[in-house]
Amino acid sequence: MAASELYTKFARVWIPDPEEVWKSAELVKDYKPGDKVLLLHLEEGKDLEYRLDPKTKELPHLRNPDILVGENDLTALSYLHEPAVLHNLRVRFIDSKLIYTYCGIVLVAINPYEQLPIYGEDIINAYSGQNMGDMDPHIFAVAEEAYKQMARDERNQSIIVSGESGAGKTVSAKYAMRYFATVSGSASEANVEEKVLASNPIMESIGNAKTTRNDNSSRFGKYIEIGFDKRYRIIGANMRTYLLEKSRVVFQAEEERNYHIFYQLCASAKLPEFKMLRLGDANYFHYTKQGGSPVIEGVDDAKEMAHTRQACTLLGISESYQMGIFRILAGILHLGNVGFTSRDSDSCTIPPKHEPLSIFCDLMGVDSEEMCHWLCHRKLATATETYIKPISKLQATNARDALAKHIYAKLFNWIVDHVNQALHSAVKQHSFIGVLDIYGFETFEINSFEQFCINYANEKLQQQFNMHVFKLEQEEYMKEQIPWTLIDFYDNQPCINLIESKLGILDLLDEECKMPKGTDDTWAQKLYNTHLNKCALFEKPRLSNKAFIIQHFADKVEYQCEGFLEKNKDTVFEEQIRVLKSSKFKMLPELFQDEEKTISPTSASSSGRTPLMRTPAKPTKGRPGQAAKEHKKTVGHQFRNSLHLLMETLNATTPHYVRCIKPNDFKLPFTFDEKRAVQQLRACGVLETIRISAAGFPSRWTYQEFFSRYRVLMKQKDVLSDRKQTCKNVLEKLIVDKDKYQFGKTKIFFRAGQVAYLEKLRADKLRAACIRIQKTIRGWLLRKKYLRMRKAAITVQRYVRGYQARCYAKFLRRTKAATIIQKYWRMYMVRRRYKIRRAATVVLQSYLRGYMARNRYRKILREHKAVIIQRWVRGWLARTHYRRSMRAIIYLQCCFRRMMAKRELKKLKIEARSVERYKKLHIGMENKIMQLQRKVDEQNKDYKCLMEKLTNLEGIYNSETEKLRSDVERLQLSEEEAKIATGRVLSLQEEIAKLRKDLEQTQSEKKFIEERADKYKQETEQLVSNLKEENTLLKQEKETLNHLIVEQAKEMTETMEKKLIEETKQLELDLNDERLRYQNLLNEFSRLEERYDDLKEEMTLMVNVPKPGHKRTDSTHSSNESEYTFSSEIAETEDIPSRTEEPSEKKIPLDMSLFLKLQKRVTELEQEKQVMQDELDRKEEQVLRSKAKEEERPQIRGAELEYESLKRQELESENKKLKNELNELRKALSEKSAPEVTAPGAPAYRVLMEQLTSVSEELDVRKEEVLILRSQLVSQKEAIQPKNTMTDSTILLEDVQKMKDKGEIAQAYIGLKETNRLLESQLQSQKRSHENEAEALRGEIQSLKEENNRQQQLLAQNLQLPPEARIEASLQHEITRLTNENLYFEELYADDPKKYQSYRISLYKRMIDLMEQLEKQDKTVRKLKKQLKVFAKKIGELEVGQMDNISPGQIIDEPIRPVNIPRKEKDFQGMLEYKKEDEQKLVKNLILELKPRGVAVNLIPGLPAYILFMCVRHADYLNDDQKVRSLLTSTINSIKKVLKKRGDDFETVSFWLSNTCRFLHCLKQYSGEEGFMKHNTSRQNEHCLTNFDLAEYRQVLSDLAIQIYQQLVRVLENILQPMIVSGMLEHETIQGVSGVKPTGLRKRTSSIADEGTYTLDSILRQLNSFHSVMCQHGMDPELIKQVVKQMFYIVGAVTLNNLLLRKDMCSWSKGMQIRYNVSQLEEWLRDKNLMNSGAKETLEPLIQAAQLLQVKKKTDEDAEAICSMCNALTTAQIVKVLNLYTPVNEFEERVSVSFIRTIQMRLRDRKDSPQLLMDAKHIFPVTFPFNPSSLALETIQIPASLGLGFISRV
Repeated sequence: MAASELYTKFARVWIPDPEEVWKSAELVKDYKPGDKVLLLHLEEGKDLEYRLDPKTKELPHLRNPDILVGENDLTALSYLHEPAVLHNLRVRFIDSKLIYTYCGIVLVAINPYEQLPIYGEDIINAYSGQNMGDMDPHIFAVAEEAYKQMARDERNQSIIVSGESGAGKTVSAKYAMRYFATVSGSASEANVEEKVLASNPIMESIGNAKTTRNDNSSRFGKYIEIGFDKRYRIIGANMRTYLLEKSRVVFQAEEERNYHIFYQLCASAKLPEFKMLRLGDANYFHYTKQGGSPVIEGVDDAKEMAHTRQACTLLGISESYQMGIFRILAGILHLGNVGFTSRDSDSCTIPPKHEPLSIFCDLMGVDSEEMCHWLCHRKLATATETYIKPISKLQATNARDALAKHIYAKLFNWIVDHVNQALHSAVKQHSFIGVLDIYGFETFEINSFEQFCINYANEKLQQQFNMHVFKLEQEEYMKEQIPWTLIDFYDNQPCINLIESKLGILDLLDEECKMPKGTDDTWAQKLYNTHLNKCALFEKPRLSNKAFIIQHFADKVEYQCEGFLEKNKDTVFEEQIRVLKSSKFKMLPELFQDEEKTISPTSASSSGRTPLMRTPAKPTKGRPGQAAKEHKKTVGHQFRNSLHLLMETLNATTPHYVRCIKPNDFKLPFTFDEKRAVQQLRACGVLETIRISAAGFPSRWTYQEFFSRYRVLMKQKDVLSDRKQTCKNVLEKLIVDKDKYQFGKTKIFFRAGQVAYLEKLRADKLRAACIRIQKTIRGWLLRKKYLRMRKAAITVQRYVRGYQARCYAKFLRRTKAATIIQKYWRMYMVRRRYKIRRAATVVLQSYLRGYMARNRYRKILREHKAVIIQRWVRGWLARTHYRRSMRAIIYLQCCFRRMMAKRELKKLKIEARSVERYKKLHIGMENKIMQLQRKVDEQNKDYKCLMEKLTNLEGIYNSETEKLRSDVERLQLSEEEAKIATGRVLSLQEEIAKLRKDLEQTQSEKKFIEERADKYKQETEQLVSNLKEENTLLKQEKETLNHLIVEQAKEMTETMEKKLIEETKQLELDLNDERLRYQNLLNEFSRLEERYDDLKEEMTLMVNVPKPGHKRTDSTHSSNESEYTFSSEIAETEDIPSRTEEPSEKKIPLDMSLFLKLQKRVTELEQEKQVMQDELDRKEEQVLRSKAKEEERPQIRGAELEYESLKRQELESENKKLKNELNELRKALSEKSAPEVTAPGAPAYRVLMEQLTSVSEELDVRKEEVLILRSQLVSQKEAIQPKNTMTDSTILLEDVQKMKDKGEIAQAYIGLKETNRLLESQLQSQKRSHENEAEALRGEIQSLKEENNRQQQLLAQNLQLPPEARIEASLQHEITRLTNENLYFEELYADDPKKYQSYRISLYKRMIDLMEQLEKQDKTVRKLKKQLKVFAKKIGELEVGQMDNISPGQIIDEPIRPVNIPRKEKDFQGMLEYKKEDEQKLVKNLILELKPRGVAVNLIPGLPAYILFMCVRHADYLNDDQKVRSLLTSTINSIKKVLKKRGDDFETVSFWLSNTCRFLHCLKQYSGEEGFMKHNTSRQNEHCLTNFDLAEYRQVLSDLAIQIYQQLVRVLENILQPMIVSGMLEHETIQGVSGVKPTGLRKRTSSIADEGTYTLDSILRQLNSFHSVMCQHGMDPELIKQVVKQMFYIVGAVTLNNLLLRKDMCSWSKGMQIRYNVSQLEEWLRDKNLMNSGAKETLEPLIQAAQLLQVKKKTDEDAEAICSMCNALTTAQIVKVLNLYTPVNEFEERVSVSFIRTIQMRLRDRKDSPQLLMDAKHIFPVTFPFNPSSLALETIQIPASLGLGFISRV
């Protein structure tokens, strides 16, 4: 296809632009051959007519499709030209924030001027071992490629880092060296990489300076060789420097500075140690003030000086040498201030006592007068004589500057030599990687000698680069076996010949320097005469005779001849050097010693390796004055030699190229200046690489990728089973010109533009398919729309017609209804009017008739009332008259009757005085008396009746009287009222008139008042309503406040709960961290142990013949001894078989040890009883004294009581043990005995006593520790339970229990101790608030001290007494103590009898309990003593009888008949017995030679663990502690040996992890501890250990299990690692979803052979294999969950890390692929019932990353959704994925920069790790929850296949 055919309408092209270099435009119409003008439409919206060059008729460059923009490799672009390269770099740098891009074999690095998080150790680990093309471009990828090629090809490597000043060369070289040090490690103790990096501050201070383009510009080049040994570990380094810019020492341009070290010295001048240098401000010295910019913004020179001094110290430069360096540098500054005065035109002088000169001479230690003389004079030597000539002021100034430059150059070389000495290693170097940090091509307005040398060096490097690129292209074509033609590339050999050949520029320059009167002008004329018009690359400027132009590979450069000769000669007067050599300052002459001649590295070895010790000294430019001959060598000559040496080194290595680009001159972060970038791209050879690639076949595809991408261009019949043949057939049809492509073995090679053409065909095909699909869909949609509209129209018509019919019917109904309504309405209105009138008439009649009736009624009423008044008045008057008459008549009667009575009285008085009267009266007195008596009686009766009647009458009278009286009073009142009424009638009539007047006023006032009342009422109502509203508002506010209070309370509660939950989680995290640290320490210990073993094995191999008599033990065994066991006991255990060979001799020491141990245990039991009694007394006192505080300290009291109960239980268990030991003694007495062995003085007896003593002490210590730990656990449990608000308290308790179960008691104890300390501190703070209690406590403390002293005295006395007396003394002491305490509490509770009574009751109860316990213990002790006496007596009798009755011959020949002691038989099933000498055989058959894939497949899961435990049970039953220790130690060491030998086999590691855990669970289940016996059967509880507490070994086994688990994780990680990336990312699980992007496939050569392609099924099969193996081995379900969680974390972390480092994987289709793969993993978890293992949560970051690839990424809502969705990803990871997102198809769009900025703004407050990658090496802390076994030990059968016939079931 012709290229012109691609210039069709809408095709996009690049046109030159003076501002933007290249501008994008779009064709408005098709181009036809012969057109002179292209009609273009610019992106700004303007139209342009672009005229073609009439001579060349070159069309503008075509623009690549958008899908190709942002490629990792510039050579993968379809159109390879300058604008495409520039645009691709700009898009990656600005839009994607990617600073690295490949250009073939070159890594282009753009300085971001910002610190990026892409250089951490996690990134290094991610790139380690990866192929260069598999990951995104990075300096680490180049370093990894160099490191792998060095290891694979056994060839030295070089990394050439070049670029302008400020482009980041030094930083890139620094990161490359860091990578080498990280992946290889240092072979020596001192890290060489740290020393190399430490040399940077020194080299930067003496070799870097501020320029107009860079604040820290390197003014020299350096080549660092990093040496490696045979194992490719760093052993040393060496540095060479090139072309130091010495002229900067004496001159700086505007806005530039001298070298940093001078300003650092001036900034530190005030330091005490620098006072002798007599320095000042930088503006004082001539050499530091010329640039006018002594300060760099943001740089503290004083701090930099401190860093420089620290680096010097680290590299071994002593303080004296450092001060010597600073002294020389200060002398250079003072030398620059030396001034000259002219005497005449040919001579000058220095003023006398010139201070700068004096200071310079003092610092240099030279004679001031001699130096002054030779600064103003020079010596001239001829053939016959020598004479001294004065020099002019200008010559003297130049000589002074030359001397300063020379001193500085020598000092620079001296420092470089010392740095190399610090980096040198004595170990032989096997290979090296060189890092060349050298200046790039330079062109300025004024170019001088330095730019000439720099560009000369770049010409040489470019030539080497071109040859290497051409060579690689040729190798690629030959490898693929395709025909190739010689590629034409730019050869810059003519330019190099122009510079360095005979009569070249340098040759002529050296020749002119030798001329006595040579000048720059004469040299320029020689150049013109020699090269002008003879060499096409040499030109002369039109307007200058002192300049020349050279056409370099990058650009034309004009050089000014002025100063060339002077800089080349670098003249220094020998007399001045001689004066300096005679200095008293010892360091100064060292600078001018002769240097060794350089040696080419290629001459050292034919293989191209350069031994580090033969690396030449640094051939730095500008070092005249080394010796007499060296002074004659010019700078150009030296530089040419050093450059040739460098090229020889590079040619002997495999080069790797890094081109650093400076994006702008203002150091702005992520700002891209196209002009500056293009200049550097042209200068650094990137475009030349592009041109070479474009000249061949730049685009390269594998057949499978080509088929996947362009399957749409094939027909079904074209698709064959052979993908290669299918691609060939299709390409022959698609591209007619066969020269445009070539078929290789594995790839298809395309010319430039062909991929774009294929993409155009693919896009056209897809577009046509889309049009067809759109046509069909649109037709279908329109038909569907029409049918929908037709159906809708019919429906509307139906409804409209129905609506109209209903309306008409409604109209008829309404008409009829209206008629009826009118009829009834009219009738209603008439009837209504009639009713109104009738009602009005009736109302009028009623009102009238009522009025008339009321008038008549009022008249009748008035008449009636008048009659009543008259009646009452007349009656009252009649009664009044009657009462007056009656009173008068009664009064008259009374007066008359009184008169008559008085008369009768007088008569009677007269008669009474006469006697006869008396006699007459007495006649018949008796009868009369009787009669009178009767009469009196009758009268009395009558009287009584009358009195009753009278009483009744009086009552009636009184009532009548009262009525009458009330009537009278009423009548009187009525009369008075009538009188008053009559009077008032008149007054009322008068008042009526007044009232009528007042009424009128009142009515008016009433109206006014009513108005005011209404107004007031309204106001009141308004006020009331307002008040109600306010009340309502207040109620609402009240409710709101109540609601707020409730909410705040809820929030506070929730906050507290959250805080508690967070604290709980934090505690859990801290616990996990502690576990992780502990397990990491175990891992580190195991690693060091393995390393120790390896070193030991190496030593064993080195020493073939061992020393006689030395028995070597296994390293793991010895290491285990040192950590977990006592070496002396182990040694004894190992020596026992040799000492006790015969079984008969073995039993007797055991019996005697039991007998002696029983005696000792009785004594110890008594001591423990006394200690317990004292302890109980002390605890009771403490409890009683702190009774008031018991509520505050329930946990501690509970813990103490629990401790006491545990102590008693422990004593009871000791009693049980003593009984068992007695039974053992009975059994032992029945067997043979040897009195000579059991004699007290025998050696065996002493050994047994020592063993018994040590074991007893150890047991005591262990028992006390266990008791303390148990009490602490109980107290912790009680302290945790009251925290009901903590939602996860049960989890913590379970965790504590788990820790106990796992044997992590020591670790738990630390945490519990800290918790108890916290509780105690809180209790103490509460105590301090109570002053009264504090005083009481102080008194109690004092009394306790006194009591303690007394107790100690009594204890000391009691210990001296015999046991019987001790008990009596202790009872007496107890009675005394209780008496004193009773008296104390009587005084304390004197005011409160109730408390005292309760105290007495509790005291008595405690005393009773204590006495009962003491009685029990006394009975036990007495019983044991009796048994011991009996057994001792029997032993004595037996020994005496045997010795008396048996002859010596019988002792030898006849067996001893044992004495049978009758005992109760016990069932000892569930134990395995073996002989001590069979222990090694047991371990060998059961552990060392047991193969999980062989015999162990058909075994019961955990059978080896059960067998080992049953053997331990039997040793425990025998109370043989040494046998237990030996067996456990051998087991642990053997498991370690197996894992070391077969540690890479997953089945082996899984098998022994399962058995180790089962062994650990058995030790817990049968330990006898209540916490582990909950799930046991009664039979299993009988099998518990009786004699030994193996908690210490449980901890050892737990640590061993942790180490095995970590090894298991490493094994499965090594197995899964190669599968993850291929199966999770690269393989297309869903075929056809992941479109392949046209990458061009320019991957680097793989350093490792390509492995088979893994799929997701491969990963699932491997997971199934892991799971089935673990289940088959009987691994605990919880442990399987932890393993699965770790596996899924590895899968997720590795997948996400690769996704973050691979731009080609960040696409929509790949996100779907990842989500599908994750769903398959989740399905696997469901199938295995492992969804609750936490494995799914570990995949959450990967799931969110896949979702991030698929969600919309345009609007702010999308940004908000992303921020809320991606909570498991860090901000750096989210931004990285968005930056890497790459469209694979046309319908996808890139993520805009503004959207990424929005995401960053929303996530700026998120506090997460800045780390980009996940830690794939992270291992979760493992726990081993207690999992008891239901298997009965007595039912276990040992299969014969194990070869354990020597053990027997007991």
